[in-house]
Amino acid sequence: MKIPKHVGIIMDGNGRWAKQRGLKRTMGHEKGAKVAEDVIQWASDMGIRYLTLYSFSTENWKRPKEEVSFLFSLMVRYLESRLNKIIKENVRVRFTGRIEELPQEVFEVCKRIEEKSRNNSKIDVILAVNYGGRREIVDAVNNLLKEKKNNITIEDISNNLYLPDVPDPELVIRTSGEVRISNFLLWQIAYSELYFTNTLWPDFTKEDLIRALEDYSTRDRRFGSISSDEGSGKSAHK
Repeated sequence: MKIPKHVGIIMDGNGRWAKQRGLKRTMGHEKGAKVAEDVIQWASDMGIRYLTLYSFSTENWKRPKEEVSFLFSLMVRYLESRLNKIIKENVRVRFTGRIEELPQEVFEVCKRIEEKSRNNSKIDVILAVNYGGRREIVDAVNNLLKEKKNNITIEDISNNLYLPDVPDPELVIRTSGEVRISNFLLWQIAYSELYFTNTLWPDFTKEDLIRALEDYSTRDRRFGSISSDEGSGKSAHK
């Protein structure tokens, strides 16, 4: 089984999971947070070097104020209560998105966790918070305009993204049966393999992750070229 260096996950379905069980949406988010913690451990054990979790998009501000407040308090609670485990497991936590626009307490916790874990090296867990792919590209272009650039290259934009040192994801997983990208890492996933599952995020298991990786292992990543089999005249593997 080929293990991608970087996996991105659009964690979707917390609200529907709770609704199916007659629970408050907040219970779905609680269960989803526990699953995210488990997935980080599984990914680390499998040798995935970078894991980006779509935690809160720029569009999520449209949700009810009470739900938004709960999501932030849940994130703060999880990060603070698991800091010792994060350090012990050699996990580096990073953030992508406009975190400076978050409530002050949330922003300060994000920066503190980043600083405390910055020397860890087994896996980089990147939480996309107040993140939007279009906004990231616009911010990159605006940075270049400030530098008086008048001939912008692909490399210029790549180097001005929020985390330019992080390699593009080879695999993006989306749960809950929705088949769309939802403004997630639009620049970086130009050649990513996409995997969609009907499993709601709170029900996502290690077996679901393995199935996604097994499916990824069958993909022929050509980046616009042709496969070696096609080039040699053999029957190509699709």
